[in-house]
Amino acid sequence: MNVGLIWAQTPAGVIGADNAIPWRLPEDMAHFKATTLGHPVVMGRKTWDSLPPRFRPLSGRRNIVVTRDPRWAAEGAARAGSVAEALGLAAEPWQAGAAAAPETTPSEPAAPATAWVIGGGEIYRAALEYATTLSVTEVDAAVDGDTYAPTPDATWEAAEDTGWLSSTSGLRYRIRTFTR
Repeated sequence: MNVGLIWAQTPAGVIGADNAIPWRLPEDMAHFKATTLGHPVVMGRKTWDSLPPRFRPLSGRRNIVVTRDPRWAAEGAARAGSVAEALGLAAEPWQAGAAAAPETTPSEPAAPATAWVIGGGEIYRAALEYATTLSVTEVDAAVDGDTYAPTPDATWEAAEDTGWLSSTSGLRYRIRTFTR
């Protein structure tokens, strides 16, 4: 299974402020949905909490939440105690609408090709060693934040770049893909 990390960041690496995304970029949200739909998504508990309740769990994706709290539970989400455990769960076959921890039957689909790690900062850093793909939206904005993207090392190579685009929100952005 491939592991992808997907995030949006400023040139300074800011990805969040006060457990929220500090900009509005509809095109990035559409890219996020198109990229992750049909794939398992791995997130930290704070990222889960930051999702508006009406969007929890993210539909059409197996939601796996990493938390140290062994009693944590939420409808539509599977709990994992570590990123490694979460990726193990993500590798299991699953169907939309199935229970958080499905039993495997011959009629279920094959294991997913890619699991997407969707945040936050601590989870990205822990998952980086497993990753094969990074999808990074660079937002041309200077904002204060308290959560930062991981810094990929020299093993990562740029694979795609949309070039700078203009958002309907007025911000400039580009989507870059890196592989190793």
